[in-house]
Order: sequence, then C-alpha cells, then structure tokens
Amino acid sequence: MCILHLVQTVAAPFFMILQAAKLIGAGLSTISLAGSGVGIGIVFSSLVAATARNPSLGKQLFIYTILGFALTEAIALFGLMMAFLILFGS
Repeated sequence: MCILHLVQTVAAPFFMILQAAKLIGAGLSTISLAGSGVGIGIVFSSLVAATARNPSLGKQLFIYTILGFALTEAIALFGLMMAFLILFGS
C-alpha cells in the first residue's frame, strides 16, 4: 500500500508537467496563424497596388495572387495541424 501511494504522488506531478508542456507547445505552434494572416494581407495589398499601377494585367496578377494565397494558407494549416497533433497525439 505504501509503494502504491508513493507511485501516485510521484507520477501525478509528472503528468501535470507533461500536460502543461503540451498546452505551451500547442500555443506556440498557433503563432503561425498570425503570421499567415499578415502574409495574406500583404499578398492582397500587393494585388491592389499592382492592379492600380497596371490595370491591363489584372487577370494575370489575380491568378498569381490566388497561388500566393493558397501557399500562405497552407502554412497556417500546417501550424494548426501541429497544434492538434501536440494536443491530441499520444
């Protein structure tokens, strides 16, 4: 009975520290979402500026903008996926 009590008192803080580390890691991995939001804003502001300079290239610039948006959004999804893997992984 004494050994079981000793194991419980030693293991409980370890699991609490592990859970805290998971939460901190998941929070840090979501920083990429803020960077992705800034990146998407830069992509579309560049589209507006470039279209204002040369309106005849608007359609071609829009295609490049959608490509930039997709790549920037993929980084955010990777960061979100890492957060979920940290939280809910074994």
